[in-house]
Formats: sequence, C-alpha cells, structure tokens
Amino acid sequence: MHHISHLALAASLISSALTSPVDVTGKKTVSIADIKGKKTFSVEQVLAKKQQMQAPALSMLKTYAKFSGTAPVQLKAAAAAIQAGTVQATPQNYDMSYLCPVSVGGQTLNLNFDSGSADLWVYSTLQPTSQQSGHSIYDPSKSSTSQLLVGNTWSIKYGDGSSASGNVYADKVIIGAVTATSQAVEAATSVSDSFLKDVNNDGLVGLSFSNINTVSPNQQKTFFDTVKSTLALPLWTANLKKGAPGTYDFGYIDSSKYSGKITYVDVNSASGFWQFTADGYQIGSSSTVSSSFVAIADTGTTLMYLPSSSVTAYWAQVTGSGYDKNQGGYTFPCSSTLPDFNLVVGGNKFTVPGSYMNYAQISYTTCFGGLQQNTGLSFSILGDIFLKSQFVVFSEVGGKASLGIAAMYNGTPGEDDGDEWECED
Repeated sequence: MHHISHLALAASLISSALTSPVDVTGKKTVSIADIKGKKTFSVEQVLAKKQQMQAPALSMLKTYAKFSGTAPVQLKAAAAAIQAGTVQATPQNYDMSYLCPVSVGGQTLNLNFDSGSADLWVYSTLQPTSQQSGHSIYDPSKSSTSQLLVGNTWSIKYGDGSSASGNVYADKVIIGAVTATSQAVEAATSVSDSFLKDVNNDGLVGLSFSNINTVSPNQQKTFFDTVKSTLALPLWTANLKKGAPGTYDFGYIDSSKYSGKITYVDVNSASGFWQFTADGYQIGSSSTVSSSFVAIADTGTTLMYLPSSSVTAYWAQVTGSGYDKNQGGYTFPCSSTLPDFNLVVGGNKFTVPGSYMNYAQISYTTCFGGLQQNTGLSFSILGDIFLKSQFVVFSEVGGKASLGIAAMYNGTPGEDDGDEWECED
C-alpha cells in the first residue's frame, strides 16, 4: 500500500506529467489530476498559557456529560466529595497541556481540536467581563470580515449542568495554510463555571461530523467540512505524542510519521462521531480476546473508556490495583509496572504501552489509571491515552468516512518525559 508523504505530494502537485492513481485508504484511489492545485497544511501545538489539571473524577464526569452518558453513582459521589474538599485528589506528575493556534477574524486564539464535537466556539467580548479573564478572546467588532448570522444561536448543555451558549458569526478562519472565508464562528455570550475553570484554552474546533452541530435554526458546517473540497485529499491525521511535539496534518498522509501499513475500518458517520467497531483486545502477552464493541476516536477526551470486562481483566494483572470509590475509578500503586494493552481493529493489533496507562499521580503512592470502564456510556471512547500511541487518519476519501490506524514511526511512541503535546480538553 502506498501513501502520500508531504514531500511526495508536493512533488506530484508540481508535476503535471504524473497520472497514476494514488491508493489512500486501501479501498479508494485518487488520481493526481484530482489533487493537482489543491492544498495541504500541518498544525503544530503551542504550550497553553496556564497549566491546570482537573482531578480525574471531575475529568471523567465531564466526559460523561459531553456524551450524555449516565455517570456511575460512585463516580458522581467521588466528584462531589472532591469539589467539596472532603477528598483530596490534586494530580501531580501529569503531562503538560498544548493547544493549536487559530486565526479567527484576524485574532489569534489557542483552541482545542476535538474530534468528538462539531462546533467551532470561542470565548468572546460578548461575555461578561468577569468571564473573559485569562483568555484570548474573539471580538467580532474588531474583525473587518465578521457578519452576524441574525437569528442563529448555539447552545451546549451537558447532563452535569455545565453549559455554554451565544451568537453566531460568519468570519474568516485560518488554520495552517488554509482559509475558510465564511466559517461559522460561535461566539460565547455566557459559559458556566465548569467551563471557566478550564483555563487552558480559548475555545475549540469541532472535527466530528456536521450533523451534530448545535447551531439553530440553521445548522452549520465544521471547519473541515468547509475546507475539505480545497484540500488535496479530504482527510486529516492526528500524530499526537507523549513527551514530544505532535501535529495535525490536513489534506495529506505523511508516511514519515508511521510504520507498516495503515489499517482502515468503516465509520458510522450517522452517529455524528468517528465511530467504528473494534474486534477485541489483548493484555500483555496473554491470549487475545475476541469481543467486538463499538468505539469512537475522540481527541477531546483524555482517558480510554472500554467495556467493563476488558477493564477489570486489565487491572487484575496489576497487584494492588482496584476500583477506588473515593476517586471514582481504578487506581494502582505508582511503583507498578503496567502491562501493555493491545486493541484489535481490522484484524490487527495496536499497542498502548503500559506506561501510558498511568494517567496521573494522585498521592505519594497512588496513581490513577488511564483505562476506565464505559459503564453508562453508549459506546467506548478511545481518548488521548490511546491516540497518542498511534498514528490516526480521519478520512472522507471517496465520500465515505473511514478511520485509519497505524503504528507510529518505528512502531514506538514518543518517549515520556512528562510533557504531553496535544490539542485536548
């Protein structure tokens, strides 16, 4: 299988003599004529201005709320106790937070790239002054290209009571080398306290499918849907790493960022998410368990949430680990050597190193697991714990959504030096 590297693609765009089709998903081919004159670009992360990490239980509760899940009673109790200060869970030795610079109406904001939502929303001057502190904000009055979409509003309301809402503008949005001249920009007029406590970012860029965009009455396109016809290929890739700078690439597949072949699976885009079926799992060197389940790939979620059977089987291999009702999830002795976790997709195994399963240290001796149960959720979630150990392709080549997964270059994820270079919540 041949894939287009950045340099190879650039060369092919220059040379009109090339006419051979290029295999980009293992199923669809694209002729050089189809991509001639179109664009590619790459986005690198920048360090968030402030570094603040929520207690794991609070982060988990936010994920349940995001996907309208029913949080387990013990998780809700743990989160309530932490918020009340009766249980201490201040994470230590966690990865740094990185964001992506985006120009909105000529103003640079640092945003999360979120494949689990479809709204491009930003902090703005429309909010009360008290809500603007600590953020770069969008001021539509300072943009010569902004236009209010009269009568349109947006609103995100989660099951935990958190919310954000506001007005909608059409404005110029530039990410990398590509410009969306009339992109829907959802300017916040008010956000709840839980959003205000997330000081790491100025908003987000939703990269799921436009059918779950929250603008009403006229639903709007995601940034990717707006610009994909201008790209050399209608796809983007996530090359997130632990301990090294990662990138999002749009319009091309950089073959220097992965090894072996890319395994592609069909995506159920009707769900609004990058949803697919996994075949099973393997823990360490034990036998592979064939047990299919539905999962989504979400760059906006940190942890992995999988079926209870696989999670309990994993932590059963770690002496001293167990479900801690005070923390709302599985914890383990920080001195433990954790086994690798292999996810089976499309008949191939993709490894999450055991060291990646250590999400955060929550006491002198106890750490919180990066693999947790999906009880109360309608699907499993492969968050950054999984994604930062793989090279992932989000493709709409041929008009059909598919997800590609490959081992990172040399099959080895980035070294863990305590930093995480990601666009995440």
